[in-house]
Amino acid sequence: MNEKNFFKRLSEDVNSFIVRDPAARSHIEVILCYPGYHAILFYRFANLAWRKKFFLVGRVISNLGRFLTGIEIHPGAQIGQRLFIDHGMGVVVGETSEVGDDVTLYQGVTLGGTSLEKGKRHPTIGDGVIIGSGAQVLGPLIVGEGARIGANAVVLQDVPQGATMVGIPAKIVMGRD
Repeated sequence: MNEKNFFKRLSEDVNSFIVRDPAARSHIEVILCYPGYHAILFYRFANLAWRKKFFLVGRVISNLGRFLTGIEIHPGAQIGQRLFIDHGMGVVVGETSEVGDDVTLYQGVTLGGTSLEKGKRHPTIGDGVIIGSGAQVLGPLIVGEGARIGANAVVLQDVPQGATMVGIPAKIVMGRD
C-alpha cells in the first residue's frame, strides 16, 4: 500500500464513524474523542511496521494503542476498510484474524484463537458483519458476509452468509440457508 492509499484509508476510517454512529457530530470529534478510531489508527501504523518486518516496532505501537484505548489489535491481523469499533473497551483481535470491509465490532468482542499451534488460528470475518457486545468468535472459522453475531454469543463454528447467531454455543436463529 502506498502512502497516498494509506492516508486515504485513514480518512475512510473517520468517515465510517460519522456514517455509522448517530452520536458523532464531526470529523474532528471522531479524530479527537473516539477510542475505536484511535485503536484503528494505532493498528494501521503498527501493521505498516509489521508488513515491513519491523516486528518489535509494530508490537510496541500496538501495545501503546492498547494502553491508551483498552482495545487490542495485533499488528499482524489483516483488517479491511472502514472498520467501526463502537464503545470498544476490551475488544481483542488476534494475530491471524482477517476482518473484511465495513465490519462493526462492539465492546468486549474477542476474535480469538483456540490453539497454540503456529499458523491460522483466528477467525476470518466477511464484509458487512456486525458482532455484538461481549461476543467471542474463536478459532480459524469463517463468518460469512452480512452475518450478525448476537451479544455474548460464543461462536465455535463457521457462520453462513447473512445468518444471525446467538447463544452459548452460538446457533443460527435467522437466515438459515
